[in-house]
Amino acid sequence: MGAGQVSKGSMIQRKARVHTVLPLVLALAMAGCASINPVPLETPSLKEATAKDVQTARAQSQPVTGPLTIEESMARALKFNLDRRAKLMEEALAFNQLDVSKLDMLPKLVANAGYAWRDSDKISLSTPVGQTLPNDTNSLPRFVSQERERVLGSLDFSWSLLDVGMGYYGSRQQADRVLIATERRRKAMHQLMLDVRTAYWRAAAAQQLRDKVKSTVAMAEDALKDARSAEGQRVRNPLDSMRYQRQLLENLRLLEAIGQELASAQVELAQLINAPVGTPITLSYQTPVDAGKSLLQASIEQLENAVLANNPDLREAHYNSRIARDEVRRTLARLFPNVNLNWGLKYDSDSYLVNREWQEAGLQVSFNLLNLFTGPTQMKLAEAGVALADQRRVAMQMGAITQMHLAKLGLQNAREQFDRADAIFDVDVKIADFVQNRQSAQAQSKLDVVSNATTATLSMLRRYQALAQVQAAESRLISTLGLEPRLGSVDEMNIGQIVEQLKTQGSSITELLK
Repeated sequence: MGAGQVSKGSMIQRKARVHTVLPLVLALAMAGCASINPVPLETPSLKEATAKDVQTARAQSQPVTGPLTIEESMARALKFNLDRRAKLMEEALAFNQLDVSKLDMLPKLVANAGYAWRDSDKISLSTPVGQTLPNDTNSLPRFVSQERERVLGSLDFSWSLLDVGMGYYGSRQQADRVLIATERRRKAMHQLMLDVRTAYWRAAAAQQLRDKVKSTVAMAEDALKDARSAEGQRVRNPLDSMRYQRQLLENLRLLEAIGQELASAQVELAQLINAPVGTPITLSYQTPVDAGKSLLQASIEQLENAVLANNPDLREAHYNSRIARDEVRRTLARLFPNVNLNWGLKYDSDSYLVNREWQEAGLQVSFNLLNLFTGPTQMKLAEAGVALADQRRVAMQMGAITQMHLAKLGLQNAREQFDRADAIFDVDVKIADFVQNRQSAQAQSKLDVVSNATTATLSMLRRYQALAQVQAAESRLISTLGLEPRLGSVDEMNIGQIVEQLKTQGSSITELLK
């Protein structure tokens, strides 16, 4: 058997293998695509994922081992709150996207390797110059110019100046988006501080009122029991007895409403500081009678300057305006001709080639002629985006200043309400003590004692509610001003260090206004 016959037999075998394998691969691919169906979560896998999530959440917090101060509550929220950690991850993701966008300015270096096969020879006919191809081509010489099987390889370097320009302005836009993510993280931190302060003082009210409400409820239950017993014995007028019971029941209803309102305070605080829900938390606090006064003493000019310089929404609007202007530059760069530089190393195993390895280089200039017609429309669209971003920034600036004035007015009103509630509480406590002393001397009925104790409890509740409103109004104004404690990397600091910085900076709002 000759070499040509062996080669021909080998070629037939390869052809048969290709014809067998290719349909099989296609069939498997189609079957794989058709086998994709919705897969609902199974209960065991869902339980496993839930257990891992709970374990992860608990691993990112520390147990509360002692009395909790307001500064420690805020420190724990800054370090362990799950929503804030998500915002930090969004900011980190934006930084990573910026790093990736910078790579768009680099040239491309592409390595290719491949295999080519055909089932018949590539044959060409040849005729002398100036003659046409005859109808009968059997007499013409025939030339095989390519092998049926080839191994190909290349290493291509290309650099497009248009891609460089687009990547440059895209990176600038992504850099501004990183700053936008930072402002959104700041805004989320302001909201977190507001929620923590409000929940903390609600929890403080619950802690302060818990025993008071229980003792007053027990006293009211005893008085109600005595009244029902007296009604059954007809010791007093039935109508007076029923009115007496009605007043006691009304007091009980108010006391139960107080308990229900404050029942969720500790749960909300535990969720904000990422403490295990259901764990009793003891609070250590002193009522800040001067809350909000330092901000109210600041001048309007100071507050407006702080808003214009630090408000996160307004700063985000400025960054959006810069992104819109860079979009105009990107649109303009897209309208210019593109210059593309190419260089490559090539390899082809075809034995018919004299040079199987070679280099190629080229310079290509291209221009989309339709840009002459569409360019003005694209520029108008980009410039309209700039005008829109500027208008939004102006509206945001006026809105931020208005919000600052409203927040200051809200703080002033909350401060006045707290002062009034504090004064009413002092009077009600004195009345309750006086009535309690008279009841001990058998000069006052239990109804009067219960009623005045309930009134004093309600006054205490309203005092703490007013205090929580002052704290919330102060936090709302601070958030509008865009002020926050100047902390370092919270992840690298322990709770004690964060608490010390919060105490140092939180004691002087005027320092934050500078």
